[in-house]
Amino acid sequence: MPASPRTARAINDRLALRFLQEEGPLTAGQLKERTGLSRPTVADLVERLTASGLVAVVGETGAQRRGPNAKLYGIVADRAHLAALDVRTEGVRLVVADLLGTVLAEASVPVAVGEETGAAVERAVALLERTAKEVGAGALHTVGVGAPGLIDPATGELRDSSGLPLWHRRLIAALQERLPARVLVENETNLAALAEQRDGATRDRDTFVLLWLGLGIGAAVVLDGRLRRGASGGTGEVGFLPVPGTGGVPSAVNCDGGFHSLAGSAAILELAVEHGLVGPGEPVGRAAEVVRTAVASGADGFLDVLADRVVLGAAAVVAVLDPGCVVLAGEVGRAGGDVLAERVAARLALMSPLATEVRAGELGGGAVLRGALLMAREAAQDIVFAP
Repeated sequence: MPASPRTARAINDRLALRFLQEEGPLTAGQLKERTGLSRPTVADLVERLTASGLVAVVGETGAQRRGPNAKLYGIVADRAHLAALDVRTEGVRLVVADLLGTVLAEASVPVAVGEETGAAVERAVALLERTAKEVGAGALHTVGVGAPGLIDPATGELRDSSGLPLWHRRLIAALQERLPARVLVENETNLAALAEQRDGATRDRDTFVLLWLGLGIGAAVVLDGRLRRGASGGTGEVGFLPVPGTGGVPSAVNCDGGFHSLAGSAAILELAVEHGLVGPGEPVGRAAEVVRTAVASGADGFLDVLADRVVLGAAAVVAVLDPGCVVLAGEVGRAGGDVLAERVAARLALMSPLATEVRAGELGGGAVLRGALLMAREAAQDIVFAP
C-alpha cells in the first residue's frame, strides 16, 4: 500500500533534516541533490519546515544570481537544549548543548568520599541548573546521564549495585524530579562504545567489543550495529570474569579476584611499583598517567606484563562473541595507545583461532560524556523532528 500524502511528507521532512544535521546548512538545490526529490517537493518541505520553526535561512551562497537556491537553510539549533552528565565515584562532569549537539558550556563538581548524600546531590543538580541558565538554556529538553552500574533494561533505572555511592541513584531521581526534561540513563561503558562508533575508533565497524580500562573494568558489546544489554542489563560486567593469576575468584557482591583485580587502576599501580616506575601510595587516578609515561619511556617489561593481563579478559570475550574487533578504551586504554593494543593483539593471535583486530580507543575518558550527549541528542531530535 502506498504511503499517504501525510506520511510521505513526514518521511521527506525527516530525510531533509537528517542531511541538514549531518552536513550543516544546505541550499534547496543541494537538498534536491541529496534527497533525490523533485524541486517542487523540496520547495514545499523547506517552506513547511521553516514555518514550523525547525529550519531557518542562515546565510547565502556566493552565487552571482540571487534566488531561492542561493539561500542556505539550517536547523534552528536553539529550538531545544540538551545536557549530558558523566557520573563518577569522585564527582560529576557535565555539558550543556544545543539541539545539534554543539557544546555551549562545560562544568564539573567533585564529590569527596564520605560526603553527605543530600549535599552531593544538591551541588550536582544546582551546578547543572546554573550552567544551563548561564547559556540561556534554562528549560532543558533532554538530559543524558552516563553512570557506572547496571541499568534495568525494562525501566531504564540505575539499579542498586554494590560499591557505588548512594548519591548516584539519588542524583538520577533528583534530576527527574526537579528538571522539566526527559532524563535518560545508560551504563557508562555502553555510552563510550556509542561515542567510539560515531566519532572514534570504530567508525567503520558495526560489530565490536569495547573493553573499558580505568578505575573500574567493563565492556560494551555491539553486534550488527546494536548495543546488547542482556536480560538484566549486565552484559559486559567483565570485572567479575574469573581469570587466572588473581589468587581467588569474585563473588556476587565483589569483583575482587576477577579480571578487575588484574587490570583495574589499583592493580596497574601495584604493577608499576613492582617495576620501579612509581613508589607506593600513588592515588589510583594516576594509573593512566603511569601507563602513558611507560609508553613514552619504553618500559617494555611493565607493558608486556600489562598486555599479558589485559589479553586474558580480551581472549575470554573473543572466544564467546567472535566480534572481530576489540577496542581498548577508557583512560588507560587511550594512554596505552597503539603500543599496548599491538601487544595485546599479538598475544591474542596466539591464544585464539578467531581473527581479531585490537584497536586503541580514541576518546579516552571523554567518551562517556560524548556518548551521553549523543544519546540525548538522538532522543530529543526524535521528538522535536516528529511530524
